[in-house]
Amino acid sequence: MSHFKFDAIKVSALMLALALTPFVSAQDVAADFPASVDKIELADGDTLVFLGDSITHQCLYTQYVEDFFYTRYPSARIRFHNSGVGGDRANDALVRFDRDVAEWKPKYVTILLGMNDGTYTRFEQGVFDTYEADMTTLLDRIKDAGAIAIPMTPTMFDSRAARIRDKGKSGRELRDKYYNGVLAFYGAWLREQAQTRGLGFVDMYSPLNNLTIQERKRDPSFTMIADAVHPGAAGQAVMAFAILNDMHVNRSVTSLNAQKVQDKWTVTAQNGEVSEVGDGEELSFTFKANSLPWVLPEEAALGYDLTKAGHKMSNERFRVTGLAPGQYQLKIDGEPVGSYSHLQLQFKIELQGNQRTPQYQQALEVAMRNKLRNDEAVRPLRNTWGRMKRERRTLNAIKEGDADAAEKRAAFAKWEEEFNATIAKHIERAKELENEIYELNQPKPRTYTLTRVVRQPRQPLKVEAAK
Repeated sequence: MSHFKFDAIKVSALMLALALTPFVSAQDVAADFPASVDKIELADGDTLVFLGDSITHQCLYTQYVEDFFYTRYPSARIRFHNSGVGGDRANDALVRFDRDVAEWKPKYVTILLGMNDGTYTRFEQGVFDTYEADMTTLLDRIKDAGAIAIPMTPTMFDSRAARIRDKGKSGRELRDKYYNGVLAFYGAWLREQAQTRGLGFVDMYSPLNNLTIQERKRDPSFTMIADAVHPGAAGQAVMAFAILNDMHVNRSVTSLNAQKVQDKWTVTAQNGEVSEVGDGEELSFTFKANSLPWVLPEEAALGYDLTKAGHKMSNERFRVTGLAPGQYQLKIDGEPVGSYSHLQLQFKIELQGNQRTPQYQQALEVAMRNKLRNDEAVRPLRNTWGRMKRERRTLNAIKEGDADAAEKRAAFAKWEEEFNATIAKHIERAKELENEIYELNQPKPRTYTLTRVVRQPRQPLKVEAAK
């Protein structure tokens, strides 16, 4: 009886406490914490700026993301601007922000900074405070420019690769022991800022670390970051996948479904138009897709495969039901692209990675032209901006009392004119190659035929009688 009374007293106290507690509605929470941006949605005329340090300056993950949008949205003229400079910290990005970011009037600005900000040692509070202040200012500047910021965690510091490379060298213990963890902390802080501000967010750190651990179970020396800092093409493909995956882009290229009922074929499609469907035993039709598969240069193949990027981000499905049992050959534009059983076709086949399809070849041509654009125009543009950073530091080091101060300032002013001309030249060349890309990336009508493979009967074995 006393136990019952005690519980009743506790319940009464709890009810009183709840009654006195202010009610917090979903609207109240939303007012303080806006919903995060979870998609990159680019339309005709929009611009995406990639802001970062030397990893962005490499023009690889940026190039692969460009390849995706060039092939997925060929009817939309989307602009891309690489704003990476080797060695940059958040403060360096602020110095060139107006001209190298805001002037492009971007809809989105991805931010990949932090690798240099942590200074390659264990966690130091003062160092982090500087990063926090500069990154906070940078996020504010992007908002003031009318753009949506997409902060991205720093990438992986591969301490094993560093130890292998620097074997026997001293003075690197703090870096190799702690720095990858320091970058994880910086990324966690950045994630919190993105959520608080309602921004986009990309986790670059986890995929690189997790895939490296996975592959080291088979090969202890495996790395995608040979110098410990700058991912190679495979690692940069993983980074491109992380952006597209975390920001929920449109994952499907096409889906074709053919069904045979009493010698009559019906073909339906998603993201494209079907015409000229034939009748009879052989399946034939014309299909014009609205997009092409996401194809990358050969050097990025490992990262593309490790992330299963084709299946997850570029699915090109083909399914056929109602076929008689047997083996069938698929041709596109008269060229054989594969042989499949009726069961495989009934389930589905995926064509996005089939190098024999004309769609794949066309998408590869787009990727290679974009590689040329980055090699001939974008990377030289970033190199020029890198020199500007060095020249500015020299200019800022001039003291009023220096005898040659006026001469040095005049020399900088003259060089700045050359800088402006060089920048304009690289931007113009990038536009020329971009125009070529938008000619190459237009989908074309393709003729599909599916024919049953007639197997030759086995000849009886002839055995000659012994003489």
